[in-house]
Amino acid sequence: MMTVLWVAVVALVLVGVAGTVLPALPGAPLVFLGLLLAAWADGFQRVGWVPLLVLALLTLLTFVVEVVVTGHGARRTGASGKAVLGATVGTIVGIFFGIPGLIAGPFIGAVAGEFLATRDLAQAGKAGVGTWVGLAFGVAAKVALVFTMIGIFVAAYLL
Repeated sequence: MMTVLWVAVVALVLVGVAGTVLPALPGAPLVFLGLLLAAWADGFQRVGWVPLLVLALLTLLTFVVEVVVTGHGARRTGASGKAVLGATVGTIVGIFFGIPGLIAGPFIGAVAGEFLATRDLAQAGKAGVGTWVGLAFGVAAKVALVFTMIGIFVAAYLL
């Protein structure tokens, strides 16, 4: 039974790490769930409530970072709400086209959304770049937070 639990822990953490890059998967919550399961499997002997509270707060922070950083990138270029919505739709559609789709989808969606809002191709391109850069920084920040979560868990588990 213990082997099954640890396999589930590893699977949740790995899928969660992938989910920090892939928008269809809730990355940080899956990592948190995996780490919580690991703590539970050990009877909370090595990882107690304080590290788990820190991990929960970092999980919540990933959501804040995603919204704030992406929105900031869009706002810096004067992007409209339609550009941000277009970037979201482009990201979801991009999933079906693999890595190139995940890279190009948000940009194309933001450009399309901004062009629909303003009918200005130059502004649409600017909004697309700003939104894409914001998304890229958001993903980088989420990846950093997820690996910080894993590091905190490992430190608490081993110390």
